[in-house]
Amino acid sequence: MRRFVADKTRNLVRRASTCSPTCPVSPRPHHPPSLLSQPTSPPFSSSSPSHPSSITSPLRFLTAAALHPLSFPASPNSMASNYSTTPVTLQSVNPKVLKCEYAVRGEIVTLAQKLEQDLKQNPDSHPFDEIIYCNIGNPQSLGQQPITFFREVLALCDHPAILDRSETQGLFSADAIERAFQILDQIPGRATGAYSHSQGIKGLRETIAAGIAERDGFPADPNDIFLTDGASPAVHMMMQLLIRSEKDGILCPIPQYPLYSASIALHGGTLVPYYLDEATGWGLEISELKKQLETAKSNGVCVRALVVINPGNPTGQVLAEDNQCEIVEFCKNEGLVLLADEVYQENIYVPDKQFHSFKKVSRSMGYGEKNISLVSFQSVSKGYYGECGKRGGYMEVTGFSPEIREQIYKVASVNLCSNISGQILASLVMNPPKVGDESYESYTGEKDGILSSLAKRAKKGIGMELPQMFPVVMQNGITQ
Repeated sequence: MRRFVADKTRNLVRRASTCSPTCPVSPRPHHPPSLLSQPTSPPFSSSSPSHPSSITSPLRFLTAAALHPLSFPASPNSMASNYSTTPVTLQSVNPKVLKCEYAVRGEIVTLAQKLEQDLKQNPDSHPFDEIIYCNIGNPQSLGQQPITFFREVLALCDHPAILDRSETQGLFSADAIERAFQILDQIPGRATGAYSHSQGIKGLRETIAAGIAERDGFPADPNDIFLTDGASPAVHMMMQLLIRSEKDGILCPIPQYPLYSASIALHGGTLVPYYLDEATGWGLEISELKKQLETAKSNGVCVRALVVINPGNPTGQVLAEDNQCEIVEFCKNEGLVLLADEVYQENIYVPDKQFHSFKKVSRSMGYGEKNISLVSFQSVSKGYYGECGKRGGYMEVTGFSPEIREQIYKVASVNLCSNISGQILASLVMNPPKVGDESYESYTGEKDGILSSLAKRAKKGIGMELPQMFPVVMQNGITQ
């Protein structure tokens, strides 16, 4: 099957600059493209030809880098002059919105969506007939299957009437049925369509706190857990809390996941960049943090927090525990909130690397609630779960006074609550089947299969540990 690969690649400028504005898609030999925009993007196939010039079949693959923006009809955004009499114009809109950029869902994706619509209306309009979106980790859209146990529990919770039917015993595993009963007993009215507490269902937060405690070896409080629609709303919530004006800054890694630069701009703050060292495996140097902090202070910026993405996105580095201790000490000494993005904690593909949460590290150093302010983010979209569309996640908030916690809760309350399916999934991720459960073997088989597949592609694509979630190696419509 011919495919169009919509990806923001580095050769966009290179190809676009050599492409005629009137002919953006010129026939060329069949060559499955390498996705160069992020280390997390693997090659399409292990059998990809090493000498594309020897292949003479018609064009079947095309990277978005071959697209020239002048070659396609103008987008609605370029026709603002036709709406000059409307009350909202680019001149009157919130300037923070204009400043905000989010390339993951930006111009190239918009163009890909237009081409996709062209194909639906006229299948022969382009020399390809399918678009594969590699601009964001969205594994189930590319063939990754969900974990059976998770989906069984979700199905039973969403339609509890079938729990009492005799045939259910033959269709669902016994532990999934038992877990669904347990979860429904924790939901007011046993209704997944009802609002919950703004922090999330108390019983589910207790399950997540128990999972964190088991992982870290230190207790976790369910009252510290805020369940959110993925990790992104939690990040926005903390930016709303911390940023007062453009004079407030957030230390953020470069390279980074653009959620952070976008949310800092949207909330009117200043991004204070610190640069990861590629020569040392994208290491985080404390000397670099100190340098950027002092530079920001000299420019009149009050730095409020440090964002650390571990494992890294897009770089894939896994911080050593002693390095994490240095980071905790730095934040403590400088009075910074530590924002720990830990959504890729399952995606470590190098034997000598191990994930340690910043909560575990700080507690191991003897620091408690009154020593350091720490917010840890987790999501059901990454790891081996890949449940992006279910929008589940949480943040664990520690080291804040009761008065500030009330403010965080108030912000969470504005959104009423996160969706219940995502809340349930977050609890299942932190409390999966255990040894002796009926689903344990199938669960571990599915989990190990997904992670080994991701590891194989990560090592083949880049040769280093990567938190990649792009299962795009496809042959005959099957993810490899």
